[in-house]
Amino acid sequence: MKDTTVLKEYHRVITTLGQLKEAGYIPKTIKEEIRTNLINKLSRGEVTFPGIIGYEDTVIPDVERALLSKHNILFLGLRGQAKTRMARLMVELLDEYIPVIRGSELNDDPFHPISRYGKEMKASLGDEMPIEWIHRSERYGEKLATPDVSIADLIGDIDPIKAANLKLSFSDEKVIHFGIIPRCNRGIFVINELPDLQPRIQVALFNLLEEGDIQIRGFKLRIPLDILFVFTANPEDYTNRGSIVTPLKDRIESQILTHYPKSIEHAMAITEQEAKISPEQSEKIDMSDLVKRIIEQIALEARQSEWVDKKSGVSARLTISAYENAYSAAERRGIMNREKNTQVWISDLIGIIPSVTGKIELVYEGEQEGPFQVALHLLEKAIRTQFASFFPAPDRFKKKSRNKSSEPSAQSEENPYLPIQQWFDAGNRLDLLLQMKDSEKMKLLKQVNGLEKLVKQSYPHTNEMQAALLMEFVLHGLATFSLISKKFIEGAVQFRDLLGGIVNLGDTSEEQYDG
Repeated sequence: MKDTTVLKEYHRVITTLGQLKEAGYIPKTIKEEIRTNLINKLSRGEVTFPGIIGYEDTVIPDVERALLSKHNILFLGLRGQAKTRMARLMVELLDEYIPVIRGSELNDDPFHPISRYGKEMKASLGDEMPIEWIHRSERYGEKLATPDVSIADLIGDIDPIKAANLKLSFSDEKVIHFGIIPRCNRGIFVINELPDLQPRIQVALFNLLEEGDIQIRGFKLRIPLDILFVFTANPEDYTNRGSIVTPLKDRIESQILTHYPKSIEHAMAITEQEAKISPEQSEKIDMSDLVKRIIEQIALEARQSEWVDKKSGVSARLTISAYENAYSAAERRGIMNREKNTQVWISDLIGIIPSVTGKIELVYEGEQEGPFQVALHLLEKAIRTQFASFFPAPDRFKKKSRNKSSEPSAQSEENPYLPIQQWFDAGNRLDLLLQMKDSEKMKLLKQVNGLEKLVKQSYPHTNEMQAALLMEFVLHGLATFSLISKKFIEGAVQFRDLLGGIVNLGDTSEEQYDG
């Protein structure tokens, strides 16, 4: 007898049940098929779930163990944790092609048909029964659970139109219109957001999971479906919108907990993999590791923020959208300034605010503060957190008194930010327009006393553009530590001394924000 994998190149040649028998085909259940192919991948050291980052030592081993155990699976986790993507990747563990009875609605196994149509075909034609081959991509079904989903949608119902056209009574099995689940026989079926499914619909799934068969409108039929079920759920759904009924949950053999990336490096890798950046953007625009880290840090800050609903979670889609918007902000500025090449500046990150406001659920206090202000606050906290990774933490210098004399002192040598503070304390102000040309911005940044020197001492091997970005980052960072004042006002970022910023603090609307 030959294994099914040997037959994959013959899917265009074998067209009848007799030929299939001669080829030595051995039918398998869907779970046996996945188990066999998973064992082969593991034995060869292949990646079983390509493109899934950060789950290598946690979720993926749990999924592999569940599939080896032939279990149905429930993925439980907050939004944006790749639950559905993991389910879709299981298709790659299926055989490339499998044979089915030609014309069967239920993908009948030629050796063991389960539908009335398949049984009649085999009984009447025998080894001459025609078969066809379906690709593994056609063996996947998915349904988003919503309150309006019915049993007819999932399992099936009597079709009066079919009964009228075929002149059949409602007692004839041929009048049944099968739902999406029976049509996924010998495949994978996924129900997303399971708690949203009405309890009575969940009850209808009991027999499917326990016995593998279906019942429609009291018909005396038993159709033993062969399906791998995968369910996804968000923990917040248990209280906010619904719950998984206990008997159903008990029948799902493996419950696997997902999570957000546990390191910023994993988060960056996911964002870069998923973001849709055109080759034209990549060629003309440079995004530094610094900016990428700030974008990822925004999501980390949001997940800890007192203004953001932690039960809802903060999806990886936030950073993906922000990443794309950051590129677009730099691209738009470059087009307006007729610059062939540019980079994403810290000030460009004001352009990612719409990506943040639409991806976070706020608690009452956050709603009172307003989505825009919360998003700006998260951006400032992200800059502050990342600043300490690139430069000395300003906190240790804040308690030391400022030395405004012209002669350098021991304190000015100890505090690398003192010359910068003194420059602003002397009444100087720096206005960086959001749409300013790169050359003009670099020229203005160099006017700040001590700024370029600090960057060159800390990062001596940076080129001119990278150094300018770090110089701008220092100003934004010092503002988050309240050493200088920062405002977004009328299409510009304004830096000045802290006292002057407080005296002139006026409107803090979306047009003007004090950092």
